[in-house]
Amino acid sequence: MQVIFMFGLFFLFLFAGIPVAFSLGCSVLYYFLVEGIPLITLPQKMFGGMNSFVLLCVPGFILAGNLMNQGGITYRIIDFANSLVGHICGGLGQANIVASMVFAGISGTATADSASLGAILIPAMEREGYDTDFSCAVTAASSCIGPIIPPSLPMIVAGTLTGLSVTKLFVAGVIPGLMMGVGMMIVCGIISRKRSYPKRERQGWSGKVKAFFGAFWALLMTAIILYGIMGGICTPTEASIIAVVYALIVGIFVYRELPVKEIPVIVRESACTTVSILMLIGFANVFAWVLSKEQIPTLVANAMLGLTQNKYVILLLINILLLFVGTFMETNAALAILFPTLLGVATRVGVDPIHFAIITVLNLVLGLTTPPVGVCLFITSTVGKISLGKVARAVLPFLAVNLIVLMLVTYCPPLTLWLVNLMFPT
Repeated sequence: MQVIFMFGLFFLFLFAGIPVAFSLGCSVLYYFLVEGIPLITLPQKMFGGMNSFVLLCVPGFILAGNLMNQGGITYRIIDFANSLVGHICGGLGQANIVASMVFAGISGTATADSASLGAILIPAMEREGYDTDFSCAVTAASSCIGPIIPPSLPMIVAGTLTGLSVTKLFVAGVIPGLMMGVGMMIVCGIISRKRSYPKRERQGWSGKVKAFFGAFWALLMTAIILYGIMGGICTPTEASIIAVVYALIVGIFVYRELPVKEIPVIVRESACTTVSILMLIGFANVFAWVLSKEQIPTLVANAMLGLTQNKYVILLLINILLLFVGTFMETNAALAILFPTLLGVATRVGVDPIHFAIITVLNLVLGLTTPPVGVCLFITSTVGKISLGKVARAVLPFLAVNLIVLMLVTYCPPLTLWLVNLMFPT
């Protein structure tokens, strides 16, 4: 009974506007007090959830992304993307999507992509004649590629919670991320053709080469991160430190657009973001411990398996649940609460853990562009100074193609596991 009240308090605090981490903390505190559990257990369980070597890469990637954003990387990535696809129908929209795919290899978060790229591309698209709602929608939708293409903070969280290899999770996300990008480019082209959106003149090889060398150091950083992790040269944590040092050197001495006096501000902002993520993981670990103590995961598993033993039906039910949760709960919070439980259900019907982790992250990431929360929709609508409702309607075609990708990834395991098995043969 007390666990029901704990859930009730959690949702009450959540809908009252209290941050997810504190909603979790207050609800588990109630449970501890009512059940008479020594309060010293609370910080112990929190520390247990945060005491992971892999989690050290979280502040590193966040700081590296902020340093490179301030150091001029965003403009150069956009220029390079424009040189590649700017001549296609809806050129600047296409460049928006390609830039998100490149930027995903640095930031690892959807909100960072939508905020940094949106601040530049949404006004630029408006000036070239694109409708504001479309500009905001394509920016919000394409930013969802960030947590799928490595490095990915949600995958780091998923791996930390369950002991799965973060490197394998990164590799498994490559093909689904590329599929999302290609699918959204097709939708962008169709809509742009119907609305007669402009496209730029095709750049010759000289223009492409010039844009490439202009963005060379930015692209090299992405290559270093991806090759270092996926090639087994360094761990994700070591790669994040390399990325920070690289970002400082390039921003200060190569691009010369990173003022030294701004570095303390960037470090402070990165630290605040890191703290919020780690607090969320810590409280979620306590929440998960309470659920385990009350045998909730077993009850959920038995309830689902009691309905059906069919693997494909189970995956469909889990997809529906995660899509619903992702519409109102932050990605990392939902992962921390639901992923360990649902992973047990999935593995009992024969789903590969790496495959299921990608399904889970993809489901929850799509919630970032789905009302009522839709964090990326809020960000882009704020940048574009347009109502959330208009952006939500404009994003529906992009959301539809991403749902198609989700179904393909769910029911075609080789899309996630082929590259993993190729690089890590057993």
